[in-house]
Amino acid sequence: MEETKESFKIAERLTLGITRILENMPGVVDVRFAEREPAEKRSLLSWEQKNTCILPEDLRDFYLTTDGFTLTWSVKLDSECVPLGCMMINSVARLCPLLQPVSLFSLPNAPSLADLDWEESGTESGSARVPVAPHFDSRSRIFELDSCGGNGKVCLVYKNCTPGVVAQRSEIWFLDRSLCWHFLTTTFTSYYRLMITHLGLPEWQYHFTPYGPSPQAKQWASLYQPLTFNCELSLADPAGDLYLNKLDPSKAFKGKAKVPAPKKKQSTQCNSGGAAKGQSNAGRQSGAKR
Repeated sequence: MEETKESFKIAERLTLGITRILENMPGVVDVRFAEREPAEKRSLLSWEQKNTCILPEDLRDFYLTTDGFTLTWSVKLDSECVPLGCMMINSVARLCPLLQPVSLFSLPNAPSLADLDWEESGTESGSARVPVAPHFDSRSRIFELDSCGGNGKVCLVYKNCTPGVVAQRSEIWFLDRSLCWHFLTTTFTSYYRLMITHLGLPEWQYHFTPYGPSPQAKQWASLYQPLTFNCELSLADPAGDLYLNKLDPSKAFKGKAKVPAPKKKQSTQCNSGGAAKGQSNAGRQSGAKR
């Protein structure tokens, strides 16, 4: 009993109570949190030595608590459970480099992701709002935190790296399916809170891109995340107004003004036309009699 209570407390602390919130949502079923053992310190040291990088302190503490994170939930539609939400952090063993080393058997001129870094280093510039994007070559060391169900990759990125020198500063970036980088957070703790806040909904990382998630993902977000979803929309609006349908009945249901038809003119024209036709007919008849 004591071990069960202790594991329950650890799960509540890791999930920040999101499991109970999900279970109380309408239509949400099958909320599953996979408990894992803590990672060993030697595995963390081995990873750092192998990849010549120092894990950030918050991510190190996370792995010393649990070796990875997986929380999934489904919704019930027409008596059928449909998997929807997924929150995942890869284990230490699966925290692999995004760019694998070039094989000795590969062609010398074979294309690679490094070919996408065609910008000259002198023209690159970053600001406080728009950080410099990572590179696919040796200037950056990139490790996959989450595969996002095939919709992209959340990566732990070390920039401005020098071969043979241990990298220490890291950031969290999102790589979309078009291989474009989008900045998420500066720390793992901030990203973890974002993941919990967005409930692991499909394509939630695309809220931090210029084009946003797909229409279907927006519908799911409006159903199961109304507060954060509306707040993000209001931030996207320069005026600060919510994206609501502002309906004015006096304008929306106002009948279209009709131009009064000149009935008298039309009638006089019709009468004159009829009289002319009558006169022509009478003239024809009189001519026939003559």
